[in-house]
Amino acid sequence: MKPYDVIILGAGAAGMFCAIEAARRGRRVALIDHAKAPGEKIRISGGGRCNFTNLDIRPERFLSQNPRFARSALARYTQHDFIARVNAAGIAWHEKTLGQLFCDGSAREIIAMLCKDMAEAGVDLMLATRIEDVRHGDGFIVATSAGELHAPKLVVATGGKSIPKMGATGFGYQLATRFGAELIETRPGLVPLTFTSEQLDEMKPLAGLSVSASVRYGRIAFCEGLLFTHRGLSGPSILQISSYWQEGEAIEIDLAPDVEIATALAAEKQMRGRQGVSVALGAHLPEKLARQIVARAGLVGNLADQPKAKLQALAQDVSAWRVRPVGTEGYRTAEVTLGGVDTRGLDAGTMESRHVRGLHFIGEVVDVTGWLGGYNFQWAWSSGWVAGQAV
Repeated sequence: MKPYDVIILGAGAAGMFCAIEAARRGRRVALIDHAKAPGEKIRISGGGRCNFTNLDIRPERFLSQNPRFARSALARYTQHDFIARVNAAGIAWHEKTLGQLFCDGSAREIIAMLCKDMAEAGVDLMLATRIEDVRHGDGFIVATSAGELHAPKLVVATGGKSIPKMGATGFGYQLATRFGAELIETRPGLVPLTFTSEQLDEMKPLAGLSVSASVRYGRIAFCEGLLFTHRGLSGPSILQISSYWQEGEAIEIDLAPDVEIATALAAEKQMRGRQGVSVALGAHLPEKLARQIVARAGLVGNLADQPKAKLQALAQDVSAWRVRPVGTEGYRTAEVTLGGVDTRGLDAGTMESRHVRGLHFIGEVVDVTGWLGGYNFQWAWSSGWVAGQAV
């Protein structure tokens, strides 16, 4: 049984970052993962370019039963700290939109940077290694397919349930409950929304079409891209609202957020009343979408033929389209898992369990979930850094 100071379960973003920080402090660190390669979610993120952080990280852009919990870690290790590390590694990057930072080249550059740092710090990286059991007595004993490991500190960085084809499981949650932690119910986050077959009959002809849209649920709204799919709606605005949406409730969509459609149609009727309604609406929406909305409204003839009330109703269909999703595409396509280890049982300054000394939880397994756009990677870096200073 080889002794270590720290055993970390999960070689994703949070686990690798924690391993680096702990090893740089002179700790003997073992990092274990069942995958054949580290950082698999990093590799596929951002279309293969890794949206590694956001310039505008704010605690209120993270969802949790305890919204204040993430403040400490995010303040102690900021997006600027990680950007400095990326710069030092010579990785070129760019801002795409809304503060989102991507590698100019490949996401593999981020993985290579982390692997280099781990190797230089002396981390024992154990890949393709199955975790068979975890026991707690005099420290922690982790039984693996490669033998037993012992350490006084254990860090759980096993991630959530999202994208199971990448090997995601609920193991971290099972381990948490075994050691007395409470869980906030988990569900898919940042995920496409699905609809009834009747609603899909309308949407399927539009599959592949995208628009800039404002999507609202209650007081929360996001104005970004919206994509029609064969299963329903996707795109950044839909993924964002999915983390807030509750099953059975409706969402409201403005398909032309930069235009006052009622005013625009009224003006067109005055100046060019002989044009078709769908032609006039098509000046502000993709032609196929405009035709479908006009047909759904039952409008035929030219603009001049339409009563004011009918044009106002048409504008309402565009600017305040209410739809009621029946569900989501689930963990298969979800980018993150909402819920997880209840933060009331964790120390915000160390990520240590209040139930078991020496046990830490970081990253996605914790009930902290960020917006789309680099926020969840920043939570991985920040929570991993904080735990790495404490173990």
